[in-house]
Amino acid sequence: MTDTIHDSPTPWVADHIRRFEETGGHPRPGMADLLLTTRGRRSGLLRRTALTYVRDEDAYVLTASNAGGDRHPAWYLNLLADPEVTLQVGEATVPATARPATAAEAARLWPAVVAAMPSYATYRTATTREIPLVLVTPVRRSS
Repeated sequence: MTDTIHDSPTPWVADHIRRFEETGGHPRPGMADLLLTTRGRRSGLLRRTALTYVRDEDAYVLTASNAGGDRHPAWYLNLLADPEVTLQVGEATVPATARPATAAEAARLWPAVVAAMPSYATYRTATTREIPLVLVTPVRRSS
C-alpha cells in the first residue's frame, strides 16, 4: 500500500507542482526546481512542495525562506521531525536524507543561493529569523 501524496494547499505552489509534472520537471527554463515530499510532523501525511535548489557536491541545497515570513515553512519543520524525504528532480524520484546546514556551511553556501535566486537576499532582510539552508542528499543504494 502506498501513501497518498498531498500537494501544498498554497495555490501558487500547487500550480508550480502541476507545471513541474506537465513539463517533466522543467517548469521554469533556466531555474533549478525540484519537488520535495516530507511526512507531516503532526498529521503523518505525505506533503509535497516545489522548491528551487543549488547543488553542493552530492547534496541539493534548499532555502527555508517562507518568502521572508516570520515562521519557518511547514516543509522545514516536517523534515526536522523526520529527515527521510523524497526528491523529484526532472523525471527522477529518489529517497533522500535532509539536515539543516551548519553555520559554516550556510555562510559558504548563501552567496550561491542568492546568485541562483536573488529574491532570497530580500527575504533575509524581511525577517528577524535566521533563514535556514537545508542539505538534502540522495540515499545511495547498496549493490
